[in-house]
Amino acid sequence: MRLIYVSAFLITLCLPQLAQAEYDKPYVGDMIEYDTRYEDTFVHIARDFNLGFTELRAANPYVDPWLPGKGTDLILPTRHILPDAPREGIVINLADLRLYAFVNGDEEPFHTPLGIGREGLNTPEGVTKVVRKKVGPTWTPTPRMRKEDPTLKATYPPGPDNPLGTHMIYLGWPTYGIHGTNKPFGIGRRVSSGCIRSYPEAIIKLFDLVPVGTKVTVVNQPIKVAWIDDELFLEANPSLEQSAAMEEMGEVQEEKISNDEMNMIIKTAGEFQDRLRWPAIRKALKTRNGYPVAIARRPSLEVKDDEIIEHETNAEAAVEEFEPPEEIKDLVEGAENEEEEVEAADSGKEQLDEIYVAEDDQRPVSYDNAANPFSTLNP
Repeated sequence: MRLIYVSAFLITLCLPQLAQAEYDKPYVGDMIEYDTRYEDTFVHIARDFNLGFTELRAANPYVDPWLPGKGTDLILPTRHILPDAPREGIVINLADLRLYAFVNGDEEPFHTPLGIGREGLNTPEGVTKVVRKKVGPTWTPTPRMRKEDPTLKATYPPGPDNPLGTHMIYLGWPTYGIHGTNKPFGIGRRVSSGCIRSYPEAIIKLFDLVPVGTKVTVVNQPIKVAWIDDELFLEANPSLEQSAAMEEMGEVQEEKISNDEMNMIIKTAGEFQDRLRWPAIRKALKTRNGYPVAIARRPSLEVKDDEIIEHETNAEAAVEEFEPPEEIKDLVEGAENEEEEVEAADSGKEQLDEIYVAEDDQRPVSYDNAANPFSTLNP
């Protein structure tokens, strides 16, 4: 009996240490390629693979989201770099419209796409906590909502007509919470009045995972960077201002990267910043496809006779062997002095950069908005 008590005591001492274990990877998930079926639409594919509509649209900008057709190859952006935020409790990144719940110790965090506040009714940023939870919440539209839509009832009890769905997680911010929805095709879009929507099946899992008192951190980080093994990856998501255009057209107007974002890329690259592939960075920032792309690589290392030898990767060797087009070589060879040679070389580099970041001539397939169920979505 004494042995049992001692064992129980030792286990109790170890529990706090086990609880402090932290997920140590900078990303979740792995990318998937998907071959469409005749009956597929982006709405259904997104829900099947725990994705939101806009992120699936961003990853496949030249595919009709309502009639992709049979046998179309899709990129499913199911790998995500984690936001730059403390890995505790719930972390929500508004830019990638996704929630990450660090409640599984050193296991991969639970993550799911979200619907968030539309323009003018933004979901707030900052730190709060879960203050209570309720199964079968009642929804009471605000006076503003009833003014915008006079058909709304004063209250909606639990049931299929309730926009809050089956479960509600209330936050320390009054009038804001994380809840389910009776319109799951709005997940992965800016559609709400500020609250945070989740797929009906996802909110049930999250509800059971997070206790009252759980910390909630909301950030807005369109650009995320992380080393995965020996490669540096950049994930560029549409900004909140770009999200509507991406949702509707599959392309966005280019946004200038901020100094903070540029410094983050360079700082994360660290001693290998001279290996950054700027054409790849420029393309990712321009297209905002929402999945990680490689932008640098560490050299492989070999220890021989106590001396570290640096090896070029195959890609780096290919760059060394690369011969620029004759037109660009002619620019340099035709220079009359060293100053003109430098100008010609810079001009040639710019031309090469443009070649590398050139996009396909295709444009997003147009579709009939009358067939788009989002056109009748009630915010």
